[in-house]
Amino acid sequence: MLNYALELTGVSKVYNNHINKKKKRALHSLSLSIPSGSIFGLLGPNGAGKSTLINIIAGLTNKSSGIISICGYDQQLYPEKSRTFLGVVPQELNLDPFLSPREALEIQAGLFGVRKRERETTKILEKVGLSDVKNAYARSLSGGMRRRLLIAKALVHDPPILILDEPTAGVDIELREMLWNYIFELRSSGKTIILTTHYLEEAQKMCDRIAILNKGSLVEFGKTKTLLHRLKNKILIIHLNKKIVQMPNFPTTVIPKIKSDGSLELSFDRTVISTEKLIDICRDNHLSIKDITTCEPVLEDVFKLAIKD
Repeated sequence: MLNYALELTGVSKVYNNHINKKKKRALHSLSLSIPSGSIFGLLGPNGAGKSTLINIIAGLTNKSSGIISICGYDQQLYPEKSRTFLGVVPQELNLDPFLSPREALEIQAGLFGVRKRERETTKILEKVGLSDVKNAYARSLSGGMRRRLLIAKALVHDPPILILDEPTAGVDIELREMLWNYIFELRSSGKTIILTTHYLEEAQKMCDRIAILNKGSLVEFGKTKTLLHRLKNKILIIHLNKKIVQMPNFPTTVIPKIKSDGSLELSFDRTVISTEKLIDICRDNHLSIKDITTCEPVLEDVFKLAIKD
């Protein structure tokens, strides 16, 4: 297996306005590498360049400059070969309403040149939970079923890389969990998953690595755990048996706050002072502690910091 399923070097995209002759730079010299067999999250606010980047990788939009290597092949030199390595699931539920799931998969397999004896239509439909409706018109399927059908279509030629654009948008909790379990199964089989999502909590749980785009630039990139660990701030919530009469004298790096329920919230730099030290200060000031809660940094904190101007 290759070390990297996808490598981008200095990828840029500039749109030319032929009316006023102005240029709009949608992507600014992006460089990143996505390891094979990983789940990679591409995040960013609306207009950050995520869709542009996905369309370029998928071969739907031409890049202005840079190099893209897909499974070791230069996309520009081997466009058709590169496309066979990708299964792309768009956010829009674009399906022929008069085709059944079985027919849709058979046609898709034919377009990719998959021989009939090598097709796994029945197996794929079973994996995405569509066996019971395999002969129903697509127009009769629910939104969740249609999204699963799009995933099934992207898998008919067994691509090593699966690109999912907002895979759980508008999907209920139960179906979302089923989709993620299947994505984990695909990752375990060696596939590389690239996804976009606005559900940051979901991305934190599922993605091995994260890239955050803002205004066309790569503003954060790395292993999810590493990005979270780099955040220094931590919150300690101390629930008390009695109301605070006098606030303890905390170091200047600690920001104390009394919450509406009477508990004490301490925001602090964990590289400067420890949780244990803060608890000792509270006890030395005769605060009667009932319970303690700590809040670790989350991906939302990383995201907000990364896109902050």
